[in-house]
Amino acid sequence: MDNSQSAGMSDEDRKKIEEIGKMTALSQEEIFCNTKTIIQGLDTLKNEHHQILNGLLSSMKTIKRENGDTNLMEEKTNRLKKSLETIELGLSEAQVMMALSNHLQHVEAEKQKLRAQVRRLCQENAWLRDELANTQQKLQMSEQKVATIEEEKKHLEFMNEMKKYDSSDPQQTSVSLPRSAGGVVGAVHQSTEEKEQDQSTQSLELGFPDDDEDSPQPEVLSPSQPSAMAQAASGGYEIPARLRTLHNLVIQYASQGRYEVAVPLCKQALEDLEKTSGHDHPDVATMLNILALVYRDQGKYKEAANLLNDALGIREKTLGYDHPAVAATLNNLAVLYGKRGKYKEAEPLCKRALEIREKVLGKDHPDVAKQLNNLALLCQNQGKYEEVEQYYQRALDIYEGKLGPDDPNVAKTKNNLASAYLKQGKYKQAEALYKEVLTRAHEKEFGKVDGENKPIWMQAEEREENKGKYKDGTPMPEYGGWHKAAKVDSPTVTTTLKNLGALYRRQGKYEAAETLEECAMRSKRNYEKGKLLVSSQQLKQ
Repeated sequence: MDNSQSAGMSDEDRKKIEEIGKMTALSQEEIFCNTKTIIQGLDTLKNEHHQILNGLLSSMKTIKRENGDTNLMEEKTNRLKKSLETIELGLSEAQVMMALSNHLQHVEAEKQKLRAQVRRLCQENAWLRDELANTQQKLQMSEQKVATIEEEKKHLEFMNEMKKYDSSDPQQTSVSLPRSAGGVVGAVHQSTEEKEQDQSTQSLELGFPDDDEDSPQPEVLSPSQPSAMAQAASGGYEIPARLRTLHNLVIQYASQGRYEVAVPLCKQALEDLEKTSGHDHPDVATMLNILALVYRDQGKYKEAANLLNDALGIREKTLGYDHPAVAATLNNLAVLYGKRGKYKEAEPLCKRALEIREKVLGKDHPDVAKQLNNLALLCQNQGKYEEVEQYYQRALDIYEGKLGPDDPNVAKTKNNLASAYLKQGKYKQAEALYKEVLTRAHEKEFGKVDGENKPIWMQAEEREENKGKYKDGTPMPEYGGWHKAAKVDSPTVTTTLKNLGALYRRQGKYEAAETLEECAMRSKRNYEKGKLLVSSQQLKQ
């Protein structure tokens, strides 16, 4: 039998095995055992046929010798031979089935082995993924530690370099660069070989911060931001190059709350400056301001006040009574007194800072508006509401005229003024200002207000009016896309939503209040997520 016949027979045998399995509903193991039994029976039958055939052949030989008739014997012999062929064919098929069964068992064993390998590989893959995640986390932490160590190394190198400088070097004469619309204009002792420095010139006083915290009152004070601390400390007086690195490092540590590092750095710098330049020097005043602001953030108000008064005396003596740096120190001192509840002592300091800025910058400068906000807050805490309204309104006019109606300071000042109205019981005026802020924010992102495009406060009032229609449990319709549009997420908008919600609640409009409060909560969550995303991107960079 050639190979092609064997292949064809194997296919037929396979089909027969499948048919037998279907007919008898036997398992593969049962078919294998039955086939073994059949092979044994066929072998026995084959041996019996061979014995009978041998007997017949012997009988035929005897008859032929006697010249007898052998036709009957030959017919029986032929039938036995055909039966033997059939038996041998059955044995061959059974053996093929046995071989096929053995092959299938081998294939099944290989299949189980491969499945076990796949499970093992999946487990190893999961373990490797966990190891990779842990390694990446360790790598990120290591990179952060390396960055911190490098920064501290730079600081130590800088401290060593500082000792090489001579305080009488004419190339290091202090300079004050002009500031942009948010800063102070002026220059003092400008060096002829000054190198242009790309400084952040935005006006950020360490005064009473904007009302962007959880409490709706603008009196809440928050820790200093790095840029705010830098501007409040320098106040229009540029820090010389030999101090800039140390200055930035102290601000960075303080903004991170690492006061145990920032305070010793400031004290060491003050000691070195006083040795090289003397106590009455603008650089010493700047470092005194920085240390005072660090103390203020720590709650050490008495120490901070002493340092600020010392810095104020130095700046008045060296820079003049009408210098912007003097105004910055006066403002910082006023804020410090305000934190301690000494509003009467703080008010004249704030007014003097306002006069200096009006004289140097002009009465319609944005920095003047910022000082007006601080002064209004001091007066508000003393119950001088007539002056409060005047200061806030004047600040609002400056912001709208110089920076435009969409500047964030406009919304913040309106919020402050609305808070003053609330404390006087002028609820209609406060409500109108809150609605102006929300309407402007809505139009900025979603276009002009019309019948279909309504700001959130209109949606809230409609829900309040229609609340009786949904007593059967039917859900109310959606009330605006503020949650879906992350663009309308800012501390001022969130605060306005909460403030107007509180006003609605006071008026008994609970459905409208809940609508605004829920919106404020979601807006705040989106804003915090955005801040976290920015922080993580900065860490990666």
